[in-house]
Amino acid sequence: MPVELEAKIPVESHDAVRNQLRTAGAEYVGKVLETNHLLDHTDCSLRDSGCGLRVRSIQILDGEGPGATMTFKGPKQAGAFKQREEHETQIENADAALAILRGLGHTRELVFEKRRETWRLGDCTIELDEVPVLGRFVEIEGPSAASIQHIIDALHLDGSRNISDSYVAMLAAQAPDVPNPEFRF
Repeated sequence: MPVELEAKIPVESHDAVRNQLRTAGAEYVGKVLETNHLLDHTDCSLRDSGCGLRVRSIQILDGEGPGATMTFKGPKQAGAFKQREEHETQIENADAALAILRGLGHTRELVFEKRRETWRLGDCTIELDEVPVLGRFVEIEGPSAASIQHIIDALHLDGSRNISDSYVAMLAAQAPDVPNPEFRF
């Protein structure tokens, strides 16, 4: 079972983190604008069980970036960092995938954009994220808690500020009574 393991730390600015990444010898990959569509059953059973279904489209702004993806995320598991089952696959056409999922009875729950700059250091991927309403974050995804902690230390980040909530949960809390909210730049 594939498992996502990551730390998410809020920051005021990405500038100092970029400088630390360069100093540490990290590889710059690219910058993208993501549009994330979260879907659920009409009874909200995915959300209520702590799961998520996402279709993500990508606009490459600089360098390289991934293509569109469809992802299922399971409920959070106990641990020092956010950890959950994750199944993700590349898709050719995000709009077609959304149409298929809607045809199967899924409804749109939330849409949000995210600016994401990707770096690689060691066996970890570091994402410099900017999300409307929420601000700036550094996400570090890696194969183990030790490798993630190593990157947190190397980048001089405050690991005590690690957030286990997803962007979706944080954005949904911003508009609890708004059906199908959208957060765009």
